[in-house]
Amino acid sequence: MSRRCAITGKGVLTGNNVSHAKNRTRRRFLPNLQTTMLYSETLSRGVRLNLSVRAIRTIEHKGGVDAFLRGTSSSKLPRELRGMKRDLEKTVAEAA
Repeated sequence: MSRRCAITGKGVLTGNNVSHAKNRTRRRFLPNLQTTMLYSETLSRGVRLNLSVRAIRTIEHKGGVDAFLRGTSSSKLPRELRGMKRDLEKTVAEAA
């Protein structure tokens, strides 16, 4: 499992620990990733993704995963969400 957010692309950064004596040792800055289940109310199913907390907040700000998928182009979505967006558009078109 890679340490990379599926939506924002945030990943591991590297840098130095710097002591009081200015000794430098390499370290890694890990992103705040959470394994999250995004549940679509329209499709009545979910998908499990590795997301950063910033991506989760963005999805909630947009009004949930359904509104986020409708407002985001398919080229910016990960492979797992592209199929979900296609099914969502199909379901909304059938209901209309």
